[in-house]
Amino acid sequence: MSDSEEHHFESKADAGASKTYPQQAGAIRKSGYIVIKNRPCKVVDVSTSKTGKHGHAKCHFVGIDIFNGKKLEDIVPSSHNCDVPHVERTEYQLIDISEDGYVSLLTESGNTKDDLKLPTDENLQAQIKSGYDDGKDLILTVMSAMGEEQICALKEIGGKN
Repeated sequence: MSDSEEHHFESKADAGASKTYPQQAGAIRKSGYIVIKNRPCKVVDVSTSKTGKHGHAKCHFVGIDIFNGKKLEDIVPSSHNCDVPHVERTEYQLIDISEDGYVSLLTESGNTKDDLKLPTDENLQAQIKSGYDDGKDLILTVMSAMGEEQICALKEIGGKN
């Protein structure tokens, strides 16, 4: 091989940090986060069972998927590591709602973010639409984990008219 050859590498991975980090199953508590069946979940119940003479203590996790609300369960030996998702909440100001259900949000740096749809939660969706129609300034909280993002909360800013 000569030095004049060029090598092109195609990488599907992003250069950022990992989407999850390992944590010992016995250290994960209720209201923490865990990955069950490749989905980020909020832990709603943890029970630990002691097993026989040579077995491992096992942790039984019940979690609710943070994006679609489905209930998932998993049983893991307490000494083993589980994946825990990096869950981040970011607040954006609502600028516009398009006809196809996408929202236009203002970021901290002053740019716009136009790739999010209105939430599937009917109640939250109605609150956002009615607040926007009334001309209120709304701050939307966007939760992101494992490459997915979803609007999870809203608050009104500014004085009451």
